[in-house]
Amino acid sequence: MPRTLFRNARFFTADDASWADAVVVEDESFLFVGAESDAPAVDEIVDLGGRTVLAGFTDAHTHLLMMGEALGQVGLTDAGSLEEIQERLAYARETAEGELRGRGWLFDAVPGGTPTAAMIDAVVSDIPVYLDANDYHSCWVNAAALVALGITRETPDPIGGRIERDADGEATGMLYETAAQQFAWAHRDAVTTDEQRDAAVARVVEAYLASGVTGAVDMAFDRLALDALGRAAEQGGMPLRIAAHWFVANTGDDEANLAQVAEAAELAGTDTNGVDVIGIKLVLDGTIDACTAAMRAPYADGTNAAPIWPIERLLPVVAAADAAGLQVALHAIGDEASTLALDAIEHAILVNGDRPRCHRIEHLEYAAPGTAERMARLGVTASMQPVHADPAIFANWAAQLGDERADRAFAWPEYEDAGTLLAFSTDAPTAPHQALANMYVAATRASALDPEVPAVHPQFALPLERAIAHATRDAAASIGDGSWRGRIAVGQAADFAVLDTDPFAEGNGSLLTARVVRTVIAGRTVHAA
Repeated sequence: MPRTLFRNARFFTADDASWADAVVVEDESFLFVGAESDAPAVDEIVDLGGRTVLAGFTDAHTHLLMMGEALGQVGLTDAGSLEEIQERLAYARETAEGELRGRGWLFDAVPGGTPTAAMIDAVVSDIPVYLDANDYHSCWVNAAALVALGITRETPDPIGGRIERDADGEATGMLYETAAQQFAWAHRDAVTTDEQRDAAVARVVEAYLASGVTGAVDMAFDRLALDALGRAAEQGGMPLRIAAHWFVANTGDDEANLAQVAEAAELAGTDTNGVDVIGIKLVLDGTIDACTAAMRAPYADGTNAAPIWPIERLLPVVAAADAAGLQVALHAIGDEASTLALDAIEHAILVNGDRPRCHRIEHLEYAAPGTAERMARLGVTASMQPVHADPAIFANWAAQLGDERADRAFAWPEYEDAGTLLAFSTDAPTAPHQALANMYVAATRASALDPEVPAVHPQFALPLERAIAHATRDAAASIGDGSWRGRIAVGQAADFAVLDTDPFAEGNGSLLTARVVRTVIAGRTVHAA
């Protein structure tokens, strides 16, 4: 590979907020970063036309195959009413074959926040319809889908999930948590072809490269995703740096649960076509929007939700994964769940003793005071998603809590102040995958979905330099890659994104219109607008 000078640009290094105006790339890494006048001799020169350059983003929590599939489905996040949802479904029905899938609807777009099969049947009743909620923890289906899934009044609720029923015990069309996974998603997996999965992978790769994302961490990996990404790698269609956490479901049986951990440990030591299986993912609770997140105090309506993983099932799994050297990623949105997660990590430390470990908690949308400090003491990473704090989708979140807890939502500065490693990501497709929109929310607490919506909790916004560092440097560090990628620095991998605007000079608002005009991975241009 020739030694190449990239010049005439402003390089934000994500390394102590420093800047450079030129870099030299050799053998897939940065050989030089600094002033062009000090650069060594090169074979090639690339003039970047005065652009701003960032280290490549790592989406530290995403769902690759699901995101690729979502990009081909009916988008409903910006549908503000039931009527608009119905209009989109009726339009999509004109070309749908066999069944219809949509994603991203919000609870507060539906009257009373209680979707029913009848609402879909009013416009599409002749084929099954499956609509994943914006948080992907619930699935709204029509009557034909209930029949296709074999759900009747006798169908029991799975562990950690619920089939919504009316007063007579009949299913009404809502599947919560593991009910969505075990019925709607299992059906999706069964009927989707490898060709369709391959198309989904191609869509997600193209979308990420166009967004300046150079690495991704899949947070619910399984055999289907492993095979699909493997096929893409074999065919040369996977330039992204991919790490993955194997999804471990609570079966209610310790032996079966531990067998899933053993499977992940076996994969972690093998060649998986460029996908680095590094750990396991456990979903401890649901979401606040659906009142399924585990909270210490009840929701506004007086209800609460139990954790999906009770402590007696959780402790042996986390301890076994820790002993095997796997990174444990624990989905915990409510304060009861994040406390449970830390209890399990602390137990693993006690059982397994002093050893290298870098476990993490995902989301932390509402965590009790003191959580950040406890995480710092235990060396646990806070993996958080700015786009989940978008004010356009916050009203229902706050209403479900209904008290002062809403004032501590997504409190990112607490983790910085405590010295906890803070990694930013998107959790796509539960939120938009675009890295720059994610940074806009992080730096403003205003809405990337609807700029007319005023900011919420602006005191929790972060300076743009720090927000970008959390999404590049710290996101790479969150999976142990910080020593070799995530920054524009000598010896680091030459992964970077070139923007057509300078948000540092033009203001945070320009992040909503900025485009990535070039994405480079290992010194090679993989996207050019």
